[in-house]
Amino acid sequence: MSENKYIGMDVHQGSTVVSVRDESGKVVIQSILETEGGTLLQFLHGLSGTLHVAFEEGVSAQWLHDLLVRQVARVVVCDPRKIAASVKKNDQVDARKLGELLRAGQLSAVYHGESGLHLLKELAGSYLALSKDTTRVMNRLKSVYRSRAIRCAGQRVYSEGEREAWLEKLPARGARQRAERPYEQLDFLQPLRREARQELVTESQKHSVAARLREIPSWGRCESPS
Repeated sequence: MSENKYIGMDVHQGSTVVSVRDESGKVVIQSILETEGGTLLQFLHGLSGTLHVAFEEGVSAQWLHDLLVRQVARVVVCDPRKIAASVKKNDQVDARKLGELLRAGQLSAVYHGESGLHLLKELAGSYLALSKDTTRVMNRLKSVYRSRAIRCAGQRVYSEGEREAWLEKLPARGARQRAERPYEQLDFLQPLRREARQELVTESQKHSVAARLREIPSWGRCESPS
């Protein structure tokens, strides 16, 4: 029967601490490797038995998950907030602790989904970021008018056709220039946001999840103060 091995990885940008435990819980290998795909795979391919790997959620987690998921029996990307803090904190203790908890079945996994959905996830993140940026600019623009007791509820203050009329409400040169900057930012952000939205719609249709896009904040229109 193939023996199980439980591998904890503490991953950093330049190096990864690896701790390997056997079925009895004994640490049989402890090593520091370069955080590079070929190096990590070479190490794993040199191990016998059925391999189970765990590492914490982080910047490199998605990349490492995709690298290993078809190379080992199981990959667990765990939530670091749910791992009991070690009394003695250092990289090697972290890797050993991950292997120990993996073997005991005590890790809380973070779902990383199907690889085919990664592009959709990135596009959604891009759209949300642009929506938030646009909303912040809208808020700053309205604050210029509101700070001078100029009512600007609704969306008309953003309209290109009415922009000059709104700027005329700000006779002071400094206030006018302060309002012109957000208008310029909106001219740049809004086309990017529309483009990101269309890319997200197109990709979502490939995965039959277009209906769920309604759950994304500001999907139809950027939020702005009333």
